[in-house]
Amino acid sequence: MINGHSVVALVTARGGSKGVRRKNLREVGGRTLLARAIDAAQRAETVDRVVLSSEDPEIIAAAIACGCDTPFVRPLPLATDEASTMDVVRHALEALRERYDYLVVLQPTSPLRVAADIDGAVQLCVAAGAPACVSVSEPDKAPYWIFTRDDKGRLKPLIAKTPQFRRRQDLPPTLMLNGAVYVARCDWIVNQPEFTSAETVGYVMPKARSVDVDDELDFVVAEALAAKLETPEANRSGVRVA
Repeated sequence: MINGHSVVALVTARGGSKGVRRKNLREVGGRTLLARAIDAAQRAETVDRVVLSSEDPEIIAAAIACGCDTPFVRPLPLATDEASTMDVVRHALEALRERYDYLVVLQPTSPLRVAADIDGAVQLCVAAGAPACVSVSEPDKAPYWIFTRDDKGRLKPLIAKTPQFRRRQDLPPTLMLNGAVYVARCDWIVNQPEFTSAETVGYVMPKARSVDVDDELDFVVAEALAAKLETPEANRSGVRVA
């Protein structure tokens, strides 16, 4: 709860994954991606309840073992590659008998997100009076140096009509969605096509906690970062890695 407003966290974890099989039950640093997402939400001071959205019996059982609520089963049509996050969110809000003021969506594919990131995004959303907040981080590569290529191999800048920056230090600052935390007012989100809008604010996360696991290489990176970040010294510094 924050300023009298109730908050529910929705962990979205379907069973199918084409890039990495059973990805949400794979481990990083000795814990599954699913367990990490649930634990981060449970540690967040602003979150009142943690709920799972999944169609998969094994994932549901694993979530229950972590102390996560599983009040409904996601319909199979919402567990396909074609189903949108917003459709999953709307189903969850309709399936829950209780009503909440704010919803936080957590994807297990951000295993290094911490409770402080969840609280920070919720607090920013409420303090700014914004309908939604999404977590962002600095991109690995600036979009000003990204090109497309036509069928003859000729390069074309992705962002046209911009100065040709030669040094990284001269580049305008940019941010990208990192997929770790999505926050929105429940009454606002019902009729929205996505979390980002002209009114959405961005909560900036450090790049080290912004890894998004999509393939096997991402698991290697996440494992290495977890080994570096999740030490007794790092935990004593006040930022817990969930």
